[in-house]
Amino acid sequence: MANIKSAKKRIRTSAKRAERNKSVRSAVKTSIRKVREAIESKDKTAAGEALRAAISTIERAGSKGVYHKDNVSRKVSRLSRAVNKMD
Repeated sequence: MANIKSAKKRIRTSAKRAERNKSVRSAVKTSIRKVREAIESKDKTAAGEALRAAISTIERAGSKGVYHKDNVSRKVSRLSRAVNKMD
């Protein structure tokens, strides 16, 4: 356990941020899974709606600094491409 006051505060703040980041990452994974499930069920409209929601969630995570902007771009690109490839 830390003895210095600033180190104690750093532990508290890093734990708080880690918890928030974990929550945001979980939301992103859930939204991606919903898009993939809609693609699997071959439902074009549901996939489009899920994609819009997923893009919003992913970009919000990127703006909060949870994901790097290139990672956000790659995730959005791959999901969009998968939805657009549907018949």
